[in-house]
Amino acid sequence: MARSQIIIDYKNVTSAVIGVKDGITPNQLKLLEKKIKPLISKINKQRKAGETPFRDLPYNKRISRRVNAVVKTLRKECDYLVILGIGGSALGNIALNTALRPFLPDPRDKKSGRPELFVMDNVDPAQFGSLLDHIKPHLKRTVFNVISKSGRTSETAAQFMIVREMLINALGKAAYRKQVVATTDAKSGTLRTIADKDKLKTLEVPDSVGGRFSVLSAVGLFSAAMCDINISQLLAGARDMDKKVSSTNFWKNPAAINAAINYHFYTHGKPISVMMPYSYALKDMADWYRQLWAESLGKRFNLNKREVWVGPTPVKALGTTDQHSQVQLYREGPNDKLFTFLKVNNFGRDIKIGPAPDCAPELGFLAGKKMSSLFNNEKKATEYALVESKRPNLTVIFDKINAYAVGQFICLYEVTTSFIGALLDINPYDQPAVELGKEATFALMGKEGYEDFAQKIQSKTEISEDFLV
Repeated sequence: MARSQIIIDYKNVTSAVIGVKDGITPNQLKLLEKKIKPLISKINKQRKAGETPFRDLPYNKRISRRVNAVVKTLRKECDYLVILGIGGSALGNIALNTALRPFLPDPRDKKSGRPELFVMDNVDPAQFGSLLDHIKPHLKRTVFNVISKSGRTSETAAQFMIVREMLINALGKAAYRKQVVATTDAKSGTLRTIADKDKLKTLEVPDSVGGRFSVLSAVGLFSAAMCDINISQLLAGARDMDKKVSSTNFWKNPAAINAAINYHFYTHGKPISVMMPYSYALKDMADWYRQLWAESLGKRFNLNKREVWVGPTPVKALGTTDQHSQVQLYREGPNDKLFTFLKVNNFGRDIKIGPAPDCAPELGFLAGKKMSSLFNNEKKATEYALVESKRPNLTVIFDKINAYAVGQFICLYEVTTSFIGALLDINPYDQPAVELGKEATFALMGKEGYEDFAQKIQSKTEISEDFLV
């Protein structure tokens, strides 16, 4: 049986469709091919040299075996799964869960082993307190997965400290350790120390893989497997796409073409990149992509340490919802955006629209039609409207949404990120600008040794009566 595939349709970025002023001409596309071809070989060599370890995750059977072993010991006793993590430790988990589980559980489905998932990616006390109230009566049936490579991320550490105290007080220390899985560094760090001392079950955050590239490691696979998502198919889809994006033939390499298009428009007055899924299941994939691009491609310095201040601004929209909130801007505002639609051919189910009320015959054009037809025609309508306004757009087409196709999508965009990083001559794998905010939080929360820094921060952030209205 043929595997479902995702493909890219980039017709609507070409000058033949939206004109020479706003579209890519055939000659420009040839120049892009010439520019990116040597980068494909360069990135393939970096991969073989072990410099892009996230590319090897889909092939690492040791990770999936360990994940499945831990899941086997926990799933039958788990009704609630709580992820404690932020950024790359959370967004991938959320995206996989939204994409590959039903919006709401089917009450007719009696299959065991599908816990309710909560991904706590913030420290809003009202939100976290509400979660605690919800699960306190069910602690013996709740598993907490705390994810942090170092264990020193303030948000995740605070969440874990609250949960640890709650579990020990309610269940005792021996029972507490049965309810927690720590995903952290294999050998060192604060969370590793705690996990070893408390004798917690552990999974590994892979070396040299940034959080935003970690979804196909234990960071994302554990919650997926706990929630009965087929991680074997997820990884198989990623491996399939990995072969495609390794091709030195530009025209057969979807990541190279995707990167070339995005790079062209970024350097030709369109620095904003809008991803707009026409699928509720894919809405959080757009959130995952937003972190991937913002943190990977927003850089002050290039590889030669020269100031460049580069990076496309990723924006999330959702069809059809944001046709009614954003498309006015997208059509009549500045022509400074490239749009990427996500389209699904087969939703796995469909719903027939009922008859029009007798008093509203003007709604008869909808009667008897399928909701999937309305949904995908809404996408076509938006696409057409953008083309009429000379706004470049491309479409990533899912034959259907399943673990295999989602694995393909993840690999496609991770490698696209590598290619754009190379085109921009920056390092897409670090995130130096994030550290100052972390250090400032340490200072403001009273960490020892940060006293002078805390005073400096307070002097610049204190509220002034002179500027209150």
